[in-house]
Amino acid sequence: MAVVGGRGRQALRGVALALATVTVGGGEAAAQSEPGIGIAQAQQRSFDIPPQPLAGALAAFGQQSGMQVSISAGLAQGVSSPGASGALTPAQALDRLLAGTGIVYRITGNTAMLQRLADSGSGALQLDPVQVQGVAVPPQAIIDNVPPPFAGGQVATGAQLGLFGNKGVMNTPFSQTSYTAETVENQQARTVTEVLANNPSVRMATSETSFVPSTYIRGFFVAPWDVSFNGLYGVLPGQTISADFVERVELLLGPSALVSGMPPQGSIGGMLNIVPKRAVETPVTRVTTNYAMNSQFGGHVDVGRRFGDNKEWGVRFNGSYRGGNTAVQSQSQEMGLLALALDYRGERARLAVDLGYQRQYATAPFRNFGINPGIAIPAAPSATSNVAQPWSYSDIEDRFGSLRGEFDISEEWTVYGVLGGRTTRSNTIGGRPTITNAMGNLTNPIQYIPFLNQTDSEEVGIRGRFDTGPIHHQVSLVANRQFTVTSNQYPTLTTVTSNIYNPTFVAVPNVPFLNPNRASDSLAYSYGFGHTMSGADDRVQLIWGLRQQQIESNNYNNASGVLTGSYSSGALTPAVGVVVKPWENVSFYGSYMQGLQPGSIVPANFANAGQVLPPFVSNQFEVGAKVDWGRLITTLALFQITQPSGIANASNNTFSADGEQRNRGIELNAMGLLTDSVRVLGGVTFLQGRLQKTGNALTDGKVATGVPDVQLNVGLEWDTPWVRGLTLTGRAIYTSAQYYDNANTQQIPSWVRFDVGARYGFEVEGRPLSVKVNALNVGNNNYWESANSLFGLAMGAPRTVLVSLSADF
Repeated sequence: MAVVGGRGRQALRGVALALATVTVGGGEAAAQSEPGIGIAQAQQRSFDIPPQPLAGALAAFGQQSGMQVSISAGLAQGVSSPGASGALTPAQALDRLLAGTGIVYRITGNTAMLQRLADSGSGALQLDPVQVQGVAVPPQAIIDNVPPPFAGGQVATGAQLGLFGNKGVMNTPFSQTSYTAETVENQQARTVTEVLANNPSVRMATSETSFVPSTYIRGFFVAPWDVSFNGLYGVLPGQTISADFVERVELLLGPSALVSGMPPQGSIGGMLNIVPKRAVETPVTRVTTNYAMNSQFGGHVDVGRRFGDNKEWGVRFNGSYRGGNTAVQSQSQEMGLLALALDYRGERARLAVDLGYQRQYATAPFRNFGINPGIAIPAAPSATSNVAQPWSYSDIEDRFGSLRGEFDISEEWTVYGVLGGRTTRSNTIGGRPTITNAMGNLTNPIQYIPFLNQTDSEEVGIRGRFDTGPIHHQVSLVANRQFTVTSNQYPTLTTVTSNIYNPTFVAVPNVPFLNPNRASDSLAYSYGFGHTMSGADDRVQLIWGLRQQQIESNNYNNASGVLTGSYSSGALTPAVGVVVKPWENVSFYGSYMQGLQPGSIVPANFANAGQVLPPFVSNQFEVGAKVDWGRLITTLALFQITQPSGIANASNNTFSADGEQRNRGIELNAMGLLTDSVRVLGGVTFLQGRLQKTGNALTDGKVATGVPDVQLNVGLEWDTPWVRGLTLTGRAIYTSAQYYDNANTQQIPSWVRFDVGARYGFEVEGRPLSVKVNALNVGNNNYWESANSLFGLAMGAPRTVLVSLSADF
């Protein structure tokens, strides 16, 4: 596999971007059917196809029915389907999907052939030729079974839900959003974290120009390592993740211990899952050149092809490089990516291989600011300023991959297995600045950090479906394992006295060469069972499950290699949810889910020293409603999450996990089409974070740090009527004030940011091209983005202009 050499400075000349969907399509008038052939097609199946463009509806029908769909290319353009759900035969499902479209069908064997109904003047039917075929996989499959986009194309109709497999958004008793590759491309998102700027429940915990982007979700910190790849942890790059090879960015809000097990770092605010691009029926060759201010240039190539008599072999390659100076003083960044996705899909067996290499290099990398207690937080400096030493740097190399196989025992049952792993190696020279007074003075110890993280993960499972009378069942059984070894060192080279408004720069100190030494290793494994019961034509659904989670870990003195502590414990985590649909397009739901974090060993200075505390169990209760208006989905969620925390009891000098942070919230979201030419994506979140049972009168009942009362993200896109192909975009992001410390004596003010953009699609000699321009923080506002005494003050990013030109070949 190729390497980006010289600390990431050897350019990989970009290798492309694409999206692919099966083209299937409609017309106008009433649907009619001809008699089917085959007993199997008279059997009822469970369908969950929401109203959407007809192309996506027919792709979902092919996936859920196990049938092939044949239709003339372009027939679905501009046509919408009313959708179909419930226990139906394929013919009944097609009747509902095609109602009012003017499309007729004929079922022959395992193929549904769709044609336009036309009046020739003599009363005879004239049929368009059949040209395009869909691909059949059972609904419980993961490979080649990505839920189709919803109206507007910015989000999908469903997402992976761990051991439950793919679930439609209207059938999920949780809050989930799946952002599409189209959204990634149109917004010119360079990293996965940038995609989350569309969600009002997410805020950055570190500066957006940081080399380790972290987030808060529902007011809780989410580590960058806690991102899964097709539901499996321990595969993706552990810090920044390039968005150039991503088909879906799937976000599940709240704890998720049942869904995919305990995340490596125990994050409970939400679960982020990445689905990679794969080859589709239509060949893809897209080349993109891009620019970001001040002087970052790059390119991206995306190539996909399918081969074989039945298109059973697929290859998708993404390669990209960008590098140059950012809008931040003294800072340059480079990132190179190579990602290869191979897959095979036979009649009963499917195989997918994903291989990736990513290299990042940054000079003067950003870190959050700490601040001493008892002083007022100074106003944020210029967003372009930088206290990092110009000679400091971060060099991060990731090699990652996975192998997934699926085999259909029958039409209803599928077994699968997946292997994955990652090696992250980095060298960093960077500071940990702490503000010492209200004038912005600071001390900045500069550390040299060699780092190595090696992880391997495995999972096996079975998913299936069956009926007992009028009740439809979907069940899954899974077992997984993850082993991680972390090595590092943290020597301090020098300490710089500086100021956030007037930085001080010093000469490069002597930097010794050090290898990272083992600091810790951990083994996590779990066994899970999930069950979905559906009745009353899928109008009532009960979703529940159990997972037994075990974790074993060892800590070492990374200078001597001596074992300093061991930990072993486990927990049984349940979850349950109910979905009720009084009408086909309306869902009411309620759910309970737990989150797990590794426990700890009580330190030596307490009377109960050495006691092994069990895993911290967080609890979430959520109720809500979702309405599918046909081309627009609106959601309402009310939730409460309680997270245990460690406290010291002064009366008996013991340490326990009896403290608690309780976050309550209300979320309102909308996504889809407001009109034929206007798309909306975003919403508002109201939060109430409180510290409870702290054992300290100064902090008990106080507002939790880093939890604002209001977070708002609203994005709009408008296809202009006067210039065909021209789209104007805008997004507003608002965050209310936040406390930095538990006693609520240090606070940052509210802030607002506006993003604007435009894109223009056109053709040159029949070749599609697209120009995109996006300006983030167009007002160049200076602000503290987030505040937390554990993770510091994060600065907002300066105005950044992004420009790209894409061409399809």
